[in-house]
Amino acid sequence: MLVKEFEQEMAITRNILKQVPQGQFGWKPHEKSMSLLQLCTHLAEIPGWIAMTLNTSEMDFAQNAYKPTPVSNAEELLSVFDKSRENSKAALATCSAADLEPLWTLRSGDMVFMKLTKYEMVRHALGQMIHHRAQLGIYFRLLGLPVPRTYGPSADETGF
Repeated sequence: MLVKEFEQEMAITRNILKQVPQGQFGWKPHEKSMSLLQLCTHLAEIPGWIAMTLNTSEMDFAQNAYKPTPVSNAEELLSVFDKSRENSKAALATCSAADLEPLWTLRSGDMVFMKLTKYEMVRHALGQMIHHRAQLGIYFRLLGLPVPRTYGPSADETGF
C-alpha cells in the first residue's frame, strides 16, 4: 500500500536535494534555524526511518543518541539520501500488511514521545520529509534560488 507513495516522495526529495547549493551549506535564515547543511542532512536521513521502524520496535535516544551523518559536499549528501532510500525500499518490499500493525515507540528513557503502529510511523516519516522539503523551499527562496516543483509547478518551474 505504501510503495507507490514512497517512490513518489523519494523522487521529489532527491530532485530537490540535487539542487542544494553546496557553497551555501552554512547559511541559516535565523539564529534558531538549522543551517542549510543540517536541514538537508536531516532530510536525506529521514527515508531511513522507515527501515528502522520496520526492523525494530522502538528508538530510545537515551541509549542511541542521534548523531547526524557527516556530510561535506553535495555528492555525499545524495549518497546519504540514496542509501536511506534503498534500505527502506528493501524493507518495504518484504513488508506485509500484518508487519505494519505492531506498535513502535519513540522515547528517551522513560519519556515517551510517541507510540504509533508501524504503519502510522511510516506515514509520520513521509510527513516529516514533506515538512522539511517545504522548509528547504523557503531556504531556496530566501537565498534567491529557484524553488523546485513538488506536486505540481512552482513559481520557478512551471508546467507539468
